[in-house]
Amino acid sequence: MDYQTLAVSLQNHIAHIELNRPDKANALNETMWNEIRTAFKWADETAEVRVVVLSGRGKHFCAGIDLISFAGVQQMVADKDQARMREKMRRQILDMQDCMNAIERCRKPVLAAMHGACVGFAIDMTTCCDMRYSTTDAFFSVKEIDIGMTADVGTLQRLPKLIPDGMARELVYTGRKMSGEEAQKIGLVNRCFDNQEALLAGVMQIAQDIAQKSPLAMRGTKEMILYARDHSVADGLNYIATWNAAMLLSDDLQEAMTANMQKRPAKFAD
Repeated sequence: MDYQTLAVSLQNHIAHIELNRPDKANALNETMWNEIRTAFKWADETAEVRVVVLSGRGKHFCAGIDLISFAGVQQMVADKDQARMREKMRRQILDMQDCMNAIERCRKPVLAAMHGACVGFAIDMTTCCDMRYSTTDAFFSVKEIDIGMTADVGTLQRLPKLIPDGMARELVYTGRKMSGEEAQKIGLVNRCFDNQEALLAGVMQIAQDIAQKSPLAMRGTKEMILYARDHSVADGLNYIATWNAAMLLSDDLQEAMTANMQKRPAKFAD
């Protein structure tokens, strides 16, 4: 489909979803929110897609929410009854959360490649990804506190599960900038690259390595990791036992074992 705010391509089983409002530092307006949900639903449902790379065009990955675009939210939820107005606002927030949750719901691994600014709602977006990579000069800021609001689209729920609790609190309480190098040290990003070109080349290579693995096993692995994050060890072990009772004896397993014995690359169906 045609996107107004994204550039989406597919090559060698890798879907590349690029934020494409470079003149606005890729700030998220209402159209981009909805197109992100659409694009990741497409990536999830398209068998040829085995891995997704999320990046931004221009000088910045994403400068957060487009405040001008969302200035009319109060009018959108207006109602003479205060309770109905607040119920509409709750539904609006839940819908925005769902747009970000679409990234996490995607059964394929999602790799974020970040450069320049990664601010505010951009943190919500990238914490939904499986892995994060950045340039050394990228900077991160949970900016919501500086505009007088509590972050409500996922940062406060996901960030403390990715980095030490005290560091997460420092970032969300102060809104300070954190460099790409510091983000790597605390585990928010897996690796830093010298510049945007090297970043995309490096992330695409990692994506290619992932794309060569069994798609069925990869989808199961992501499912188990997400489930384990939110459940006990005992619950996770019980779930994987049930999952593999259904999924283990697959064509992918046979192909992987045969390819290993024949010392050749495995070839998996989508």
